[in-house]
Amino acid sequence: MGTPAEAGREETGGIRTALAGLTTRGRSFLAAGIAAVICAYILGQADLRRVGLLLAVLPLICAAVLYRTRYRVAGSRRLSPARVPAGSEARVHLRMDNVSRLPTGLLMLQDRVPYVLGPRPRFVLDRVEPGGRREVSYRVRSDLRGRYPLGPLQLRLTDPFGMCELTRSFSTFDTLTVIPKVEPLPPIRLSGEAKGYGDGRQRSLALAGEDDVIPRGYRYGDDLRRVHWRSTARYGELMVRREEQPQRARCTVLLDTRGGAYEGAGPDSAFEWAVSGAASVLVHMLERNFSVRLLTDTGSSVPGEGADGFAGTGQESAEAAGLMMDTLAVIDHSDGTGLSRAYDVLRGGNEGLLVAFLGDLDEEQATVAVKMRQRSGGAVAFVLDPDTWVREPTDVPAPGNAHEERLRMLRESGWTAVSVPRGASVAELWRQADRERAGLAALGGEARR
Repeated sequence: MGTPAEAGREETGGIRTALAGLTTRGRSFLAAGIAAVICAYILGQADLRRVGLLLAVLPLICAAVLYRTRYRVAGSRRLSPARVPAGSEARVHLRMDNVSRLPTGLLMLQDRVPYVLGPRPRFVLDRVEPGGRREVSYRVRSDLRGRYPLGPLQLRLTDPFGMCELTRSFSTFDTLTVIPKVEPLPPIRLSGEAKGYGDGRQRSLALAGEDDVIPRGYRYGDDLRRVHWRSTARYGELMVRREEQPQRARCTVLLDTRGGAYEGAGPDSAFEWAVSGAASVLVHMLERNFSVRLLTDTGSSVPGEGADGFAGTGQESAEAAGLMMDTLAVIDHSDGTGLSRAYDVLRGGNEGLLVAFLGDLDEEQATVAVKMRQRSGGAVAFVLDPDTWVREPTDVPAPGNAHEERLRMLRESGWTAVSVPRGASVAELWRQADRERAGLAALGGEARR
């Protein structure tokens, strides 16, 4: 939002500022007038001298009047919305308020925007009455993720003859955040896994027997039937048994950002697909009341994220999704060459469901991914097929290639590994992962029988 600012007169700069604002027309008039005066003195023509003086003085008078004119205007900017998916449009609303007691002249309003968002918008505002306001708007659009500054807002003042033009700038900026595309995912159930994964909530019992009771102090409103008399006698105060504590199912989304794992650039590149897929899964799991965490190959996560990730419903869930989308909006390739740092973070305990978006894997990194499976209740990997992303989609990769070998390694270790060809839909691959997972569970049941 802008603040009131003077748009007609500089505090410093003096006459040089006014002369620097002369337009091409004003400079031409000034040069023609000086030349006419010189010729008049040489030729002794008084009429020519008067014409020359008129031509030379007119742009100077216009510059002086424009410089001394004091306009007090307030400018503000509003983004709708301030966070927009890549490929979608946002609207920028500009508002100008004349807070002085004098009407303004002709004003030209322009806003500075990065070239990625489109051309620089310009608007011509006619006379604004004292206390009046003018509102204009323009649209911006970007196919590339990122955070783009908007501003400062600039105001151009000109005289009626077009002899002089002065520019005043406001000092405020706004930021437009272009987040990855989020594709709605079907509400499937990836079932058959260990604790930490389910419909959204679990129960962890605090009591395993009379000898394993973990009591706490009595609180007003506790049921007297839960009083633990042995602990009460021991501690000398009323103690009660802990009740069952609800625990959220956990989901970790691993995004491989290694620069060497992807080829190509731009909105249709493999890396952008992986970022968009990770964003889709994060939003989907938050909607299902999971405790969600975003992890990269460098071991870093979202700033402000708790030990168990983001969780919450309603407004808290929306804020968590916004923080993760802001992180994914500016995420870029890392300088790392392996997944060991991410494995070190995951090896701390059961991570619930693990959903990984992986680039091209060599044998060493595939081995690290195999170890990750042991630290999760369930594991789904979307592995980008490098052959289809660097070649034409009609080309068929040769059988027995390295990509198929990496998928085989992951599947044998318990991963639900899905190959990602060029142009694939995240929702369709999400369904495919569910079908393959259900098939593996059925085969496991037959094997046990």
